[in-house]
Amino acid sequence: MSFIAGVVLALACFMFIFWPERNPFVQADKTRVDSLRERKESIYENLRDLNFEYLAGKYPEQDYAEQRRTLEDEAAGVIAEMDALEARGVRRAR
Repeated sequence: MSFIAGVVLALACFMFIFWPERNPFVQADKTRVDSLRERKESIYENLRDLNFEYLAGKYPEQDYAEQRRTLEDEAAGVIAEMDALEARGVRRAR
């Protein structure tokens, strides 16, 4: 009897862990806007890290200013592309 209970419990655990909520072969396509949004968040995180490391004294002011300008320019380009895509009607695929 305990063997059957163990098998049922193992099967229930297996089904709980591996039961797909949706069809596993159909996934939502990631749009260009979604990719750009992820890139923007990555750039912002890099800017936060850069500011923290600069305040901690790990970067000279010239290197900090150059890297910050590069990241800000990249962020501006990403945001401009996102705005252009959203103006044309491309939305998030969720």
